[in-house]
Amino acid sequence: MRWSDEGLVLATRRHGESALLVHLLTAGHGRHAGLVRGGQRPKARAQWQTGNRLTVVWSARLAEHLGTLQGELTSGYAARFIDDGVRLACLTAACALAEATLPERAPHPQAHAGLLALLEGLSRDAGWAAAYVLWELKLLAELGFGLDLERCAATGAREALIYVSPRSGQAVSAAAGAPYRERLFALPPFLREAEAAATPQAVLDGLALTGFFLERRVLAPQDRKLPPARGRFIDALRHIVTISGG
Repeated sequence: MRWSDEGLVLATRRHGESALLVHLLTAGHGRHAGLVRGGQRPKARAQWQTGNRLTVVWSARLAEHLGTLQGELTSGYAARFIDDGVRLACLTAACALAEATLPERAPHPQAHAGLLALLEGLSRDAGWAAAYVLWELKLLAELGFGLDLERCAATGAREALIYVSPRSGQAVSAAAGAPYRERLFALPPFLREAEAAATPQAVLDGLALTGFFLERRVLAPQDRKLPPARGRFIDALRHIVTISGG
C-alpha cells in the first residue's frame, strides 16, 4: 500500500530511540499519521516541524497499518516566525486544533486548503488574526456544526445582528437580544462583513464564540478539551491588547 500527497505537519512525537511519529493533514487522505525513521536527527526534525508543508509518500504493507513516511520540504512556515512569538503561537494553535478535531483518515480538502491559506497569510502585515478566527468558523462548518449568522433566531431579521445564542448557534438582533445580552456571545462584525474592521477585541470576541462551539459540539462528545496551544495563542493576543490599550 503506497500513496503520495501534500501534507501539513500537525504534530510530532518521539517514537523509540530515533524515529518520529508524525501527524499530517493531507489534501487527499485527511489527517494521517506515519513513522519517520531517523526523524529525531537534527536535520530531519527541522524538516518535520509543526506547520511545515511537505510532499510526502506513505507506505505500509496493509492500509490499516501505521506505515512509514518520507517527505520533501516545500515550505518551512515555522522557521519564518521563529522571532515572532504571536504568529508562531497562531500557527501552533491552528495545527493543534486541526489534530484535535478532524477525524483520522477522512478526507477534508476544504480544511486542508483553509489551513494552508492561513499559514500563507501569516506573512501578511495585517489581517492574519482575523483570518484565524474565520478559519475556526469554517472548520465548524466543515465538521457539520456551522453557525447561522445570517438571520436573527428570534425574528428572522437580517440587520443589526450583534449577538449569537449559545444554545442554537444562531445570530440574534440587538433588539431581540437586549433582555438577554449577558447570556449571549458578541458577534464581531468581521465574521459577517468582509470589509468590517477586525479590532483586537473583536478578534478575542470571535475566538470566545468559535471556541465555545468547538468545545461543546465537537470535542466534549469525545470527552476532550480545546488544545492548550490555542489557549497560549489567546493569552498572547490578550497581552498585545493590554500593552496597546485595546
